[in-house]
Amino acid sequence: MGPGAGSGRGQLFLRSLLFLLLAGPPARGQLRYAVPEELEHGAFVANLGEDLGLDVSTLSARRFRIVSRAGARQHLEVNLENGILFVNERIDREEVCEAGGTCLLHLQLLVESPLELYRVEVEVLDINDHAPTFPWQEYVLEVAESAVLGARFPLESAQDPDVGTNSVHTYRLSPNGFFSLEVQTRSDASKFAELVLERALDREQQRVHRVLLTALDGGVPERSGTAHILVTVLDANDNVPAFDQPSYGVSLPEDAPAGTLVIQLNATDLDEGPNGEIEYSFSGHAPPRVRELFHVEPRSGQVLLKGRLDYERASLHELYVQAKDRGPSAVAVHCRVLVHLLDVNDNAPEVTLTSVSTPVLEDAPPGTVIAVISVLDRDSGDNGRVSCEVGPNVPFELRSSFRNYYTLVTTQALDREAVPEYNVSITARDMGSPALLTRSTLTIPVSDVNDNAPRFLQPSYSVYVMENNAPGASICSVSALDPDCQQNAYLSYSIADGHIHGMPVGTYVSINSDSGHMYALRSLDYEQIRSFQIQVQAQDAGFPPLSANVTVHIFVLDQNDNAPVIVSPMPRNGSVATELVPRSARPGYLVGTVSAVDADAGLNSRLSYQLLQATDFTLFSVASDTGELRTLRSFLEQDASRQQLVVQVRDGGQPALSATVSLLLSVVETMPQTLSDFSEFSLPPEVSSSSPLTLYLLVSLGSISFTFLLAILILTAIRCRGERHSRQGDSCSPPRCHCCPGPRPSSDGLKTSNLTAQPPAGTTAATCLDVPAGGPPGYCYKVCLGPESAQSDFMFLKPCSPPRNNEKDPGKRSRPDQHLQVSKEAKQPNTDWLPSSTQRPALKRYQIQHWGNRGSRWKG
Repeated sequence: MGPGAGSGRGQLFLRSLLFLLLAGPPARGQLRYAVPEELEHGAFVANLGEDLGLDVSTLSARRFRIVSRAGARQHLEVNLENGILFVNERIDREEVCEAGGTCLLHLQLLVESPLELYRVEVEVLDINDHAPTFPWQEYVLEVAESAVLGARFPLESAQDPDVGTNSVHTYRLSPNGFFSLEVQTRSDASKFAELVLERALDREQQRVHRVLLTALDGGVPERSGTAHILVTVLDANDNVPAFDQPSYGVSLPEDAPAGTLVIQLNATDLDEGPNGEIEYSFSGHAPPRVRELFHVEPRSGQVLLKGRLDYERASLHELYVQAKDRGPSAVAVHCRVLVHLLDVNDNAPEVTLTSVSTPVLEDAPPGTVIAVISVLDRDSGDNGRVSCEVGPNVPFELRSSFRNYYTLVTTQALDREAVPEYNVSITARDMGSPALLTRSTLTIPVSDVNDNAPRFLQPSYSVYVMENNAPGASICSVSALDPDCQQNAYLSYSIADGHIHGMPVGTYVSINSDSGHMYALRSLDYEQIRSFQIQVQAQDAGFPPLSANVTVHIFVLDQNDNAPVIVSPMPRNGSVATELVPRSARPGYLVGTVSAVDADAGLNSRLSYQLLQATDFTLFSVASDTGELRTLRSFLEQDASRQQLVVQVRDGGQPALSATVSLLLSVVETMPQTLSDFSEFSLPPEVSSSSPLTLYLLVSLGSISFTFLLAILILTAIRCRGERHSRQGDSCSPPRCHCCPGPRPSSDGLKTSNLTAQPPAGTTAATCLDVPAGGPPGYCYKVCLGPESAQSDFMFLKPCSPPRNNEKDPGKRSRPDQHLQVSKEAKQPNTDWLPSSTQRPALKRYQIQHWGNRGSRWKG
């Protein structure tokens, strides 16, 4: 089994890390840098690549990075392109290090291939980004008028979160005639100001003195804060409270409950009465954190614990408490209380997976490094010492040669078929009393190799799609399974290359490579294509990939989307279809057959015929199945000589589609030898000539027909010429043959015949046929073969008319596929005719191009 590229790199990295840890700490010394706070993102800190002697071009490949604790803010980051350590987010020294002193950021740098670990300390330097502030903008100081010269009045100190020279450096007092200012330094090097009386006060002359106190820091540029001091002159209360000692120290365990007594303060005042009653409170500049954690009882001086302490957040709290009597001109005195916290084992160890190489190959040898684990306990001393172990009955163990770092390695060969996944429990326990522990579960899946091909749920698929479907609609879904796991079981579907009726299969259907849903890309037509099949392939993403194929059979279902098409009888040149019926016809006489075709199939193509309109419904009937038009009774004298019928053809679809044809029947005494409109339907050339053999047959037949037709024309011309010489006063003109057996018909006769007096433009006469002796006088029956007569052979009734100048030689207009049919009765069409699958598309185009233009000609 061949391991993947990603797993190989992970194992190489972990083996290098294991080698480094077993070999001991790196030989290079610890680096230390300094960076000012409040730098913008991207500010330069140090060139680690140069200082550590690393090849900058390989930093990215070796995954050079900073290893930080889970949830910790990443203030600094390394640029893998140049190895420069830069500021990732703004550093606020006062936020990072709440306590004073040196503020250090401890970084652990890790680089792979081979694995090396570096330690870097970055000192965050304070900048003068805070100005000194007073607790109040205006401070009221009450001074007894009996105060002696040189009396000192401590003032509220200004606070500056900065440290060193950037903290409060000195104070300055606005010029006045009564007070001066002296700056004092406490034991912790903090500064406070005292107001010194330089001139005796006289309450009767001036009751209030206003001075401006300014606190200045030592930063560059220098920052300052001001407070207005309102000095009120009162009567004498010449003794101030005094604490037993200026500073107190107390130790308190960090898990002390709320309400615990921290210290009992005691201050005395030699005055009596209200001037000797003392009230305790926090100084005005006590930070909010101190006020959240501690509370001072005003009357008793007890300092009580109010909130929850945390040694890991701050191990020392500094409280400033003031005592002030209740007499007039009370002066507050201050003391400092230092609360030292004692660490207790209240933090469980934290387990962090520094690097995990999963899944592991089932053929991985014993000793393969799976993960690098770091353990941290924020407690101190024994409470912060941690041991780590794994649960029983797993083929893994922990090895450690570096403090708080462990590597998880395999101890024996793995078998995915037996156990596909391991849940390894890692227990970290500290040395405190009582000991605290943390359990973390690491899920280690065993990776598989691609040894199973996909398998479709069915051996083949059959899909039925209704024609005229919307393009893009889903038609089916195929699904396959792969018993492998992960990427070896991820399947992608595709359609194999192929052609359907000469077109690429991709133009008919598409498939979603992820879900296997198949979509029709075009609207399918049952009349063009009834079924086709495609090959769908499912391929996994393993290496090497394996695949399987399945055949999808797609069947197109018919929809009633084609109306019946009347193929016989057919109108001629804008007129309705006409037919002659002898008056002597008996009941049941076959006048003709209405024939129609429907491109649909099944019930959608089953046609029925009915008589929709008629001059006399008692005279004719239409067979619903065959379309035969027959007489119901014998003709009477009072029956009209012209009968107009409308026959409707309806298919069996839902909803049903229909077509109509108008017929004009002329009742005559005798039947002439003329062509009938009920002629047999023939397919257009583009449909019938669907093969080279058919084309050759048509060319041969056309040549023979043309020769025969030419002979008929020559004989007819000779006969007509002889008749012109034998008849005097004939109205036929010499250039054309008009066989007129009797006198020229009148206009009334033309109206009675309901025939078009002039043929359409471009129509030429091919031959003339004599009317029998019993036929209607004044008419010449001709076959006119024009551009549209190639698809049908119909007989047109034409009155004798003068020749037209634009008519050309009839022989040049005839086509090989034109042939003459003359009969007393129309030939009955084949009602069972259905075009083949190859003829249906041509039939549709034929209906649109040829028959569609004749719809208006069926009107009576």
